[in-house]
Amino acid sequence: MIRFVIPALAMAAAASSAQAAEVQIAATGPVVELTVNEIVRAAPDVAQVGAGVTTRAATAQEAMRLNAQQIERLIDRLRALGIDRKDIQTANFSLNAQYQYRNDGEQPTFIGYDVSNQLNVKLRDLKRAGEVLDELVGAGANNIYGPNFMLEDDVAANAEARKAAFARGRAMAEDYARMAGYSGVRLLEVSESFQSYGPMPMAEGAIAVTATSRDAKTQIEPGQVGTGVTVTVKYEMTR
Repeated sequence: MIRFVIPALAMAAAASSAQAAEVQIAATGPVVELTVNEIVRAAPDVAQVGAGVTTRAATAQEAMRLNAQQIERLIDRLRALGIDRKDIQTANFSLNAQYQYRNDGEQPTFIGYDVSNQLNVKLRDLKRAGEVLDELVGAGANNIYGPNFMLEDDVAANAEARKAAFARGRAMAEDYARMAGYSGVRLLEVSESFQSYGPMPMAEGAIAVTATSRDAKTQIEPGQVGTGVTVTVKYEMTR
C-alpha cells in the first residue's frame, strides 16, 4: 500500500491522566506512507501433533470408561518418551449418541455412544517426531492430526525481518522523494505486526509422512517455516 499525504498544520493530542498521550509530529512537506512485508524462513524448533481416541459402547458410562483407559495409555506412553506434562493438553472432548439412519421412513436405530478425547502434544525433539507418531498409534490412538511445525523462539527471526522491512521502507521513501524533487526524508511514524507461515511447499522439503511396509518407520521432514513482519512507515519529504 502506498499513500501520499499533504499534511495540515502540526497537531498534538494530550490525554488525561487516565489515558496515554498521543503526539503527531509536525510535517510541512508531503508525507509518503508505505507498508512493507518481509518474511524470514528458518528451521522450526517445535511441532504440534493432535492425537486422540474415539471409543463406542452401548452406554455412555462404558464409552467413557473405555476412553479414559485409552487416553491414560496414550499419556503414559508420551511420558515414557520423555514428553513433559506441560506439553500435553486436552484439546477437545465429546460424548454423542450415534444412530443408524434409514431410507425407508423408519425411525433411526440407536447404535451406541461415541466418546472422543483429543490431545495436543508439543514435540521439542523434532528428530523423534516420526517415532512419537508410531508410538501413539501403537498405544491405541485412532485419530492423528499434524504435525504442525512452528518457530517458538522467533526473536532472532523477527529482528531480521524487521531490519529488512525497515531498510526497504526507507529506501522506497527516498526513491519517492527523489522522484518528487526532494533531497531526503524524515521519519514520522512506524508500526509493525507479525505473522507466522507454515512449511514451504513439498518441492522445498516440507512435511512428508511415508511408510513403505508394515515394519517401516514413519518419516517426518520438518522443512522450514516462516515468520514475517509488516512494517508501516510514514516519512516526510525534505529539501
